[in-house]
Amino acid sequence: MLRLRILTAIALLAVLVPAVFYPHTFAFAWVAGALMACGAWEWFRLNGASQTHSVIAGAGCALACGALWVFQPSALVLQWIWLAIAVLWVAGGGALIRAGVTAWIDLHQPLRQLIGFAVLCAAWLAVVLARARGINFLFSVLALVWVADIAAYFVGRSLGGRFFKDKLAPDISPGKTREGALGGIVGVLLLAVFWVYIDRTWMMDSLSIYSVLVAWHWAVMVLAVLFLGTMSISGDLLESLVKRAAGAKDSSQLLPGHGGVLDRVDALLPVVPLAMLMQSFSSGPL
Repeated sequence: MLRLRILTAIALLAVLVPAVFYPHTFAFAWVAGALMACGAWEWFRLNGASQTHSVIAGAGCALACGALWVFQPSALVLQWIWLAIAVLWVAGGGALIRAGVTAWIDLHQPLRQLIGFAVLCAAWLAVVLARARGINFLFSVLALVWVADIAAYFVGRSLGGRFFKDKLAPDISPGKTREGALGGIVGVLLLAVFWVYIDRTWMMDSLSIYSVLVAWHWAVMVLAVLFLGTMSISGDLLESLVKRAAGAKDSSQLLPGHGGVLDRVDALLPVVPLAMLMQSFSSGPL
């Protein structure tokens, strides 16, 4: 299994890395669009759609991403899109995590499918615009999710259950501990401070999300990173909730050894649009 995971990761990197560093954004946009289309196919399957309808949903997601590329929204419209996604994730996501799996099952199937479709298209738009802003900016956002996940895993394994008797969300993801979640938050705070230092020491192609936030105030950066770290955990939990409602262990087997696309991008879905919302205010509030 480990060998399969490594081979799949190498294959993914062989596609993603050249796309990210290609001088024009369209290469990355195409690769990200393909991933989101696969994610839409997985989402619809997890939420009761037939194979045919799931394929149509994946194709529709790809077309929607293409339309957003051709008819890119204005800066003002983008701010409203990011605000709407923020409300969806913070209010809706928080309510679902508190209510549990049954609350998701009780929602009408078309609504569940539409939510996923909108979230995936918005995430595509956010990650492509993050790449357009700069490679350093993009990686600073992606790294937040990676560090939150890695730090939570190792802290959870070593300290899980030592300080808190209750799990983080036992009905949704029994393996996640409160200690792990706190470890992830501490990890992203350390990452943010380190990245600001990197920005100030070396000439990068763009400012990181952390330097953008520090331009307002260090306290703003700390609070924003705490929020983004928390939303990274929420994205992971919400995808686990959807899988548990569907009785599935993985979103699919598209990525051998890793599960599906949604299993790899779940925490990114809320974080990248929220990061774009934060940086949009540095360019001018609504």
